Amino acid sequence: MPPSARLSELLDPATTVLLTVECQQGVVGPDSALPELAEQARSSGALDNVARLVDAAHERGVQVIHAIAERRSDGRGANRNARLFRAAERLPVRQLAGTGAVRVAAPIRVTEDDLVVRRLHGLSPIQGTDVDPLLRNLGCRTLVVTGVSANVAVPNAVFDAVNRGYAVVVPRDAVAGVPPAYTSAVLSHTLAWVATVATTDEVLACLKGARPVTPT
Repeated sequence: MPPSARLSELLDPATTVLLTVECQQGVVGPDSALPELAEQARSSGALDNVARLVDAAHERGVQVIHAIAERRSDGRGANRNARLFRAAERLPVRQLAGTGAVRVAAPIRVTEDDLVVRRLHGLSPIQGTDVDPLLRNLGCRTLVVTGVSANVAVPNAVFDAVNRGYAVVVPRDAVAGVPPAYTSAVLSHTLAWVATVATTDEVLACLKGARPVTPT
C-alpha cells in the first residue's frame, strides 16, 4: 500500500482529475455487449467503487471526466486494423453514438460540471482525444484512472498519461478486466511500476481529508 502522506500529496483536489474509462451502458450495463466484463465489473464491486469515487470527487471539487467509446452507425472513421475492432462490429450491442449504449452506467452519477469526452477511434481514452488538452487547461497534475478494461483501455490511459507527464493513481478495486487474475497481474506487475496503485478506501480517505476546492 502506498504511504498515506505520499498519496495525500498526490491527491490535492485543486490539481487532481478523476477519469472514468468506458463505464457506459453498452460495456458495463445489464445489456452489455461484453457480458463477462460487465459481470466482473459489477460482481467485483469495481463499478460501485467508481461511483463512490465520483461522488467524493463531486463533494470535494475534483473535476470528473467520463471517457466514452462510441462509433457512427456507418462505421466511418472507426479502426479495423485489429481483431478487437472487427469483433466489435459483430457484437449484438454496438456502441452507437446517441444511443443508450454510450450513456454513463448506473450507479455512477453525472453532474453538469462533469466533462464527457467521446472518441470514435483507437484504444486509448487519451491519445487522439480532447482529454489531454482538457487536463492541461484544468491544471491537472494527478490523474485518477478508473473503469474498464484492465485488458486494454485502462493500461492505455495510464501509459498515455504518464508519457504526458501526469502522475497517475489507480484504485485497484475500481478497475475491472477479464479474467480477474489477469487484472490483478496487470496491476501488480505492470501498472504499479508507472502509477501509484491504491485502494478506493485509501483514495477516499485522502479526498475526504483534504480541504474542498473553493470555486473562483
